[in-house]
Amino acid sequence: MIKPEAILFDLDGTLLDTAPDLHRALNTVLAAHGRPEVTLQQARPVASHGSTGLLELGFGDDFNEHSRLPLRQAFLDAYADDPHRDTRYFAGVETLLAKLQNASIKYAIVTNKPTQFTDALLPHFTQLQASSAVVCGDTLKVAKPDPAPLLYAAQLSQVDPARCWYVGDAERDIEAGRRAGMTTVLAAYGYIADHDQPDRWQASYAISDALQLLDLLKLTDAVL
Repeated sequence: MIKPEAILFDLDGTLLDTAPDLHRALNTVLAAHGRPEVTLQQARPVASHGSTGLLELGFGDDFNEHSRLPLRQAFLDAYADDPHRDTRYFAGVETLLAKLQNASIKYAIVTNKPTQFTDALLPHFTQLQASSAVVCGDTLKVAKPDPAPLLYAAQLSQVDPARCWYVGDAERDIEAGRRAGMTTVLAAYGYIADHDQPDRWQASYAISDALQLLDLLKLTDAVL
């Protein structure tokens, strides 16, 4: 195991549970179109797929090439109204990040979430403001599963990519991490649907809660 100098994290479904606010935005759009609402239980597994995945869930075949752009804009407008009202850290994340800081391990965020919404969230989560880098879905011309955003975050953090770990809850996260030459950790507590096959994603490790990362790093007893 290569001891990391930096841990890079996905945001939605890994550090923050954003599903309740994404779910509310989806139901706002569904109601405006006379569609039945979906439950949070239905929305949560696809929350990592952003507006596209959620709108496909709510509209089915009616989310198509003709409706895609206006529905996506309506969703983004609804989400922008209040993107952090019910968003919370996943259990253990604050402790995890504090212990990483104490152990002088940098941490950064690499997300496919647009900068507009990432910037709207981070001021409400103090621990995330200590990130050595924040790379969003529109920071570069490509997004995950392309490895470029991860490599850019490593560059901004001044850490060799080979000395970075990447933690995420989606197949594209693991693919991007592997292509970037990083050790990958599946956040199995995140937004994983029943039809997903995470055992085929070839993550280096899997954790069922955020604090299990400390066990992998042998930082369980680190002093805060």
